[in-house]
Amino acid sequence: MRLPADTVPEIDPQRPSGARVYDYYLGGTHHFAADRQAAAVALAAMPELPAVLRMGRAFLRRAVVAAAEAGIDQFLDLGAGIPAPESVPEVARRIRPGARVVSVDLDPVAVVHTRRVAAGEPGSAVMLADLTDADEVLRAAPVREILDLDRPVCLLVVAVAHFIPDTERLGRALEKYREAVAPGSHLVLSHACAQGNPPHAQQVLRIYNHMTSPMILREKDEFRAFFGDWPLLPPGLVPAADWRPTGGDPEPGRSARREIIVGVAAKP
Repeated sequence: MRLPADTVPEIDPQRPSGARVYDYYLGGTHHFAADRQAAAVALAAMPELPAVLRMGRAFLRRAVVAAAEAGIDQFLDLGAGIPAPESVPEVARRIRPGARVVSVDLDPVAVVHTRRVAAGEPGSAVMLADLTDADEVLRAAPVREILDLDRPVCLLVVAVAHFIPDTERLGRALEKYREAVAPGSHLVLSHACAQGNPPHAQQVLRIYNHMTSPMILREKDEFRAFFGDWPLLPPGLVPAADWRPTGGDPEPGRSARREIIVGVAAKP
């Protein structure tokens, strides 16, 4: 489903939204009482959750920097969420002025806020779509008009794959995106990890299952398959905090360090 340019989708403030809860954890302002209540319940089960999400957000920034420094100036942000400080366009354009960014999300909340931020900004577009409908996304006007798929593109699938329970459907979609982009493109992925089955995991999953975005954990081998045969950039598949850390990154606690696994691959 794509969102016409002049349409504002209906938003239910009574049902917690995964995008708004995420925004709340990051210190944003785009959330309602229902979102804050759901966040409080999740925090009671997992107090380190905001630290985990900040760690994942720092990884996104570093991955965008790595892609831009590799010469990539086009970004397809699949599951972009609500804009936050150090957004993909902001980080990319700091290194590649004029970088082009298309943001895709299934959550109307995220699309509305992204559209407001991107309004009038050249080289930016946002669309309401299911990222697993890869054919529709790739045929959509924002992608065709803003991105040149004959040149390298950075595909971003960060903090969203664990909200897509159909592994086969997600895998097929990612395969289509990988096939559509040029050699030299990057695929950036992160995922909540099931390794070790932390004791609070099932309780947090139950909380998210009452939101607009039910959540699933996957094992490391399942996660690796999403990259297909693309070689991983060093340091490979690692916890988010360990992917090319910099001095200014948030320091996660020991228990938070293993919650999110990440990787970046380049198309040969």
